[in-house]
Amino acid sequence: MKLVGVGACYMDTILSVPYYPAEDEKLRATNIHRRRGGNVPNTLEVLQQLVRISDEHEPQLYLCSVMPASSAVASREIKASFGPNVDLSRCLYRDDHSEPASSYIIKSSSADGRTIVNYNDLPEMTSDEFVAISDSFDNETPTWYHFEGRIPDVTLECIRHLRRKHPNVKVSVEVEKPGRSGLESLAAEADVVFYSKSWSRERGCSDATACVLEQAMIARKASHLFCTWGEEGATVLDVRNQKIYNRSAAPIMPITDTIGAGDTFVAGVLYGMIWRDNDWDVLQILDFANNLAGRKIRQEGFQGLAEEMRLCGYMPA
Repeated sequence: MKLVGVGACYMDTILSVPYYPAEDEKLRATNIHRRRGGNVPNTLEVLQQLVRISDEHEPQLYLCSVMPASSAVASREIKASFGPNVDLSRCLYRDDHSEPASSYIIKSSSADGRTIVNYNDLPEMTSDEFVAISDSFDNETPTWYHFEGRIPDVTLECIRHLRRKHPNVKVSVEVEKPGRSGLESLAAEADVVFYSKSWSRERGCSDATACVLEQAMIARKASHLFCTWGEEGATVLDVRNQKIYNRSAAPIMPITDTIGAGDTFVAGVLYGMIWRDNDWDVLQILDFANNLAGRKIRQEGFQGLAEEMRLCGYMPA
């Protein structure tokens, strides 16, 4: 099985501050950190640790994202940030652009929160471009496509193409950003759906269970619906068995870096459903993803997460 992740790739600049400054106030940051970000790239970064890659086989992890020119410094930095286990050959390189999509993140220690400002001047991927990419793969190899829920009208065309031309592929999608119309249409076409707390609350859901029960009436093709709820943990609805499982968040002390925790949870679920499908049930997958996300929150970035899970007995040594 190979996994193709489709979503935006960002360069994140993270400023840590003691508190959020007022307008026109000058404030010295306590730390600055620059790293590659984006929902799907973050998920692939964690997956490349979890999935054991054999040199004798073709790559198992692919990123499909819009990048600046391949000769741009940012494109080289992004490629280097993954290492050899994530294939970037299906990315779209915009030759007349040198700046990547960028996020500027301000983390406040007093408010325990973050404010994000995005900038992206890269032309988005078109459905025709995606069709050419998806049709370039070996159709004999089982494939799973994971989509960030952005540009819903284009993404919907992409998923429908897969359903028509490659009906055996699996599709998962993130329903995350509040106020973004069209996300439920994507969920209706997916096999696995990931819902966020912020999106669910905007819909009037009081908790994760209410979210997955409501959405089961819309995402009728899905086998599993997942919803994360911050400190309260995560929930999954196993549609085929009509069972709901809830797991509280693992105790987290200290909270160091919440950026990418949701992407890490998604990585844990995809790892379980694709690479451990023969020996893990859905509750084991939920437990694994929940613990993986908890360990990510206790550290800066994503490095070493798989090794921690192995040392704690969640994965074979």
